[in-house]
Amino acid sequence: MACGVVSMTIVPLSSSSSYSSCLSYVRKRPLLRSLSVGVHCSSISRDLSLTTERLGNGDAMTGGAFDFYKATTSLTERSISTSKKVTLVRHGLSTWNEESRVQGSSDLSLLTETGVLQAEKCRRALANINFDRCFASPISRAKSTAEVLWQGREEELVFLDSLKEAHLFFLEGMKNVDAKKIYPKEYTTWREDPAKFCVNGVYPLRKIWVTAREAWREILLSPGENFVVVTHKSILRALICTALGLGPERFRSVEINNGGISVFKFNEKGEAMLQSLNMTAHMYSDHTYLY
Repeated sequence: MACGVVSMTIVPLSSSSSYSSCLSYVRKRPLLRSLSVGVHCSSISRDLSLTTERLGNGDAMTGGAFDFYKATTSLTERSISTSKKVTLVRHGLSTWNEESRVQGSSDLSLLTETGVLQAEKCRRALANINFDRCFASPISRAKSTAEVLWQGREEELVFLDSLKEAHLFFLEGMKNVDAKKIYPKEYTTWREDPAKFCVNGVYPLRKIWVTAREAWREILLSPGENFVVVTHKSILRALICTALGLGPERFRSVEINNGGISVFKFNEKGEAMLQSLNMTAHMYSDHTYLY
């Protein structure tokens, strides 16, 4: 990986407090490509310094890492063609979100008008980014969000079963308040210790951890370098945790809002670095992203 550092240090020309001219000098060093730039200007603090680091893809980052080799385990178990970037998006507000029902893998919860507006906000927020492909869950609320977000793009949407939401059995469709009354033990386990939530010998979180790894392999082994993924909260938590090497017991350590955007970078080993988590500035303004 080619990395570089640019450092700028303010150096005075003389002992006087103001200067009539500016002078800069550049010194280059191989391997790290370090540039030291001395700038002499009037009315500038002599101790002021600025350090900007550059990753191999040219993205400027202040105080960023040079590399993340072996920071996490490979999600592909083999080398991929090139480094990649994956943007994760949660679907917009759904009818069952609004009604405080347990959704799970049910396809009966639809995108609301507010959800459509949120999807449109995501589209505008990501409009300046050139994505090679969009992957999405085929479940309606995520599918509809992806269709809005992907408007105007040439490539076809790709729907993956591995991006479907966790199956929550008899809890699906129930209002949370009713589920807590009718199935107090099961509901409390799901809410407070979800890794131990079990129905007829099936642990939904263990299953979704497996499908999350399958989804990562499908996405990262696809041709292209920059992808966007639209799916659901639980599978998003699983995608984020598996990328970072965290187990199902850390499921509720990650929060993702409707329309929330998270970004991962992957090196050629298939190892992940989390760049951004649950960005929502675009939900409350006309903010756009460029990364």
